[in-house]
Amino acid sequence: MSLIPFAGFRSLETHHCVTGSMLHIYDFYNHNISEDMLLGIGSGLSFIYWHMKGMAPMIGGRGNVGRPGEEGLEITAGRRTGVLVEKHHSGSASKAEKALLELLEAGQPVMMNVDMGFLPYFDLPEDFHFGGHAIVVGGYDPVSKEVLIADRDKDLHPVSWEDLIKARGSKFKPFPPENMWFTFDFSLKRQPQPEEIREAILDVCKYMLEAPISNIGVRGILKAASRVPRWPKTMDAEELRWSCFNSYIFIDAEGGTGGGLFRYMYGRFLEEAAKLSGVQKLAEAGKNLKVVGDKWQEVAELFKEGSKMKDPSPILSETTSPLLEIAHMEEALWTRLREMLQKHPWHE
Repeated sequence: MSLIPFAGFRSLETHHCVTGSMLHIYDFYNHNISEDMLLGIGSGLSFIYWHMKGMAPMIGGRGNVGRPGEEGLEITAGRRTGVLVEKHHSGSASKAEKALLELLEAGQPVMMNVDMGFLPYFDLPEDFHFGGHAIVVGGYDPVSKEVLIADRDKDLHPVSWEDLIKARGSKFKPFPPENMWFTFDFSLKRQPQPEEIREAILDVCKYMLEAPISNIGVRGILKAASRVPRWPKTMDAEELRWSCFNSYIFIDAEGGTGGGLFRYMYGRFLEEAAKLSGVQKLAEAGKNLKVVGDKWQEVAELFKEGSKMKDPSPILSETTSPLLEIAHMEEALWTRLREMLQKHPWHE
């Protein structure tokens, strides 16, 4: 045998690791839905500012990530597109390996979470670990014990079985994958209904405007605006440079957000939703969200500049004004969108 993709599996260039991995699976099973729609129908947009002791601060734009009380984007998007998505965990490496082999030997691509630090095709520092990365195994050769991994780029990456097992079984923080994988049942697949699109948008509005904690949503953006300038009080120059780079990556398309902290992707979803529902004001909201995405890119560039400075301290204070402006822009946008959908669901 040789290392080739499974019959019918195509490698696609995508924006975000989770929605991109789902897109690979949906494409394999001939379920024609865009990556932007998967993000939107999965209630996948939010904001979070998180700074755990001993770790770099995180500025994130994803929502419905599977926190307590959340389904997770994968399951929510599946439910609203007629696909039964199940998340699997195993504390036993041997049981997880056996389950994976059964799927691969049946010629089925498998979506899973992995620690990027163990994937050789990434040029990452030796001690870098991030286990919240999603990929799809799209090919397998039992003779050479290699797999083909589909990631966000167009290429398929050959990876040894040993590296794959280490990557999916990693216990390193943050977000250790601990042998998590997904299975999909497309027997009842369908397109999302207008009312489901409405529900998905209202989910995002609620989290952005009424987040359960002050680190999330509009309140989280305001918190970031006040906390970022304080980083120099607790970090040395090297830690500041890394924190700046980490923040840049989490906002910019290079890090898997589609640019503008997922706002560009969600803006396109709103425009697509306008066509499906006939509510043209959704398209207007989508265009406005792209403007917000441009403002997020301005913040990303400040962080990128800071990551290259000997002392990033002075530039951190420059993030306050645009972050405050973004908070006000997003509060107004999500408020208008919610009022429009609540007033009369699908009439202008």
